[in-house]
Amino acid sequence: MDSMDTARAIVTALRDSGVRHVVIGPGSRSAPLVYALAEAAHPDRLRLHVRVDERSAAFTALGMALASGRPAAVVTTSGTATGNLLPAMMEASHADIRLVAVTADRPTEVQFTGANQTTDQRDMFGVHARTSITVTGDTADYAKTHASVMGALAVGAGTDSSPTGPVHINARFREPLIPEPDTLAVKREAETGVQPVITPSQAQPRFTADKRWQQRGASYQDQLVEATGLRERHTVVVAGHGAGPIAHDFALALGLPLFAEPSSNARFSRNAIAAYPYLLGPEGGHGEHAHRLGKHIRRIVLFGRPTLSRQLQALLKRDDIKSAMYYPRPVGWFTPGARREELITELQSLAEFAGTGPPGWLGSWQSAALRAQRALEQALTKRQHVVGKPGAMRTAQLVSATALGQLVLGSSSVIRDVDLVWRPPSEATATVFAHRGLAGIDGTISTASGISLATGERTTVMVGDLTFLYDTNGLLMGPTEQEPHLDIVVINDSGGAIFHGLEHGEVAQRPGMASVVERFFGTPHTVDIGAICAAHGIRHERLTSEQQLIHMLGDPTEGRRVLEVVSDRSQRSDVHAAVQAAVRATFV
Repeated sequence: MDSMDTARAIVTALRDSGVRHVVIGPGSRSAPLVYALAEAAHPDRLRLHVRVDERSAAFTALGMALASGRPAAVVTTSGTATGNLLPAMMEASHADIRLVAVTADRPTEVQFTGANQTTDQRDMFGVHARTSITVTGDTADYAKTHASVMGALAVGAGTDSSPTGPVHINARFREPLIPEPDTLAVKREAETGVQPVITPSQAQPRFTADKRWQQRGASYQDQLVEATGLRERHTVVVAGHGAGPIAHDFALALGLPLFAEPSSNARFSRNAIAAYPYLLGPEGGHGEHAHRLGKHIRRIVLFGRPTLSRQLQALLKRDDIKSAMYYPRPVGWFTPGARREELITELQSLAEFAGTGPPGWLGSWQSAALRAQRALEQALTKRQHVVGKPGAMRTAQLVSATALGQLVLGSSSVIRDVDLVWRPPSEATATVFAHRGLAGIDGTISTASGISLATGERTTVMVGDLTFLYDTNGLLMGPTEQEPHLDIVVINDSGGAIFHGLEHGEVAQRPGMASVVERFFGTPHTVDIGAICAAHGIRHERLTSEQQLIHMLGDPTEGRRVLEVVSDRSQRSDVHAAVQAAVRATFV
């Protein structure tokens, strides 16, 4: 086959496998793919997007796959362009996201000759791709190429014995890289990316809970206890990243306290325990800084991947507690036997392990959480009145409480602040997304753009200044591209705030070490965020009060805007100490 035939077979296989979004990076070697995509473009079946920076392109596609539940593809030319996909492929691998890397390659005869932009791209992503194939037109026909690509994407979809995840399609193209005259039938939709956005109803739901757990309420709990004879146990439910509402339903049905990380998407209703990191304390329920209730925990049921709080990590490591994980199918982030939890595949068996909460067990946690949350909010309000501006933790609280629809959280100090201060709502008000596969700050703005474009919904993004600066290329978008609807809240404290809460904050207190820690870990900067926004033609607002922030979030507009909140990083330790003291004063 010539290069165009090979490219057409690949594109048809992508579409037949459920790919609805393809993000394209510029380049010449990938031209056959681009022309084939231009032929296949369709407003509902295959949408095309263009990004100059390949890393941004890959994370945009990752966001599309994450939000839609479908595979999404990124197309690049050969050479270093392919290497720029690695961070997104790594995140997709550890978070079981169906990202498809389609990389153009030089033909076989120039491999290992020192030819320009030529490197060995076979298996470039190594263990981070569920499978990798190299396609050439030398020996394969159209049907074989189509079947090969379909087979690779089927591996990425996962099975009962293998996890979902990213795949790599490497295509070696030989000149000519352009179609024969009069053989190209470009669709009108390929001429401009500015099209009506996909309505939310067209996007696939991110979570599907077992139907046995859709019914809620005390009456259902009574039926379950009567049907299975469950014992009363001092059990808690932990919902890690990606757990989904099923963790909430399980806790509600059995009357158990729920410790839910923000990106679990289970942090709502009366069973979700507010301020649980403060209640558990640094030793996971043991020690003088924990609420007395933590000492009585005897069993843990885990849903999803707990990546965020050290308090939960300490709780899960306690030798005096039995723990089990819901494991209905394989996942890419751990190998069975590597964790201490018992793996349980059936919800009924999991319920028998957990039991039901004894009288007063859930109520005691709820009362403690209510007092802790009230003290926490009072401490933050008092601090805001003294300083005169919201600060990082207060901003995290306000944004998490007011964001509707979709909320993307930066993976550094921002999501940790949300975990500490977000009062669980009675009903789920937002779907929360975060890079928790590898917890990197790479590509967060680009991922949020992909989420918005895939669902058609306005998306709120909350990041620190370094996370924002690390992906300013995520703002770069041509005039013919569909613009996502984003509110980007940037908490600007001129450096890396997370390190003040880690061991390095203690090192900074030692004589002569403050400047060393600040330089190498705080990484201070003086970047004008407003000027960056102006360069990209994006609206920028620098907010100085929480009233302004609430007003702006409650008054959404079309397109993108950046809401900058200035915070003093040097005060972070004092704010945390004041909040901790206020919460601990409620322990009785």
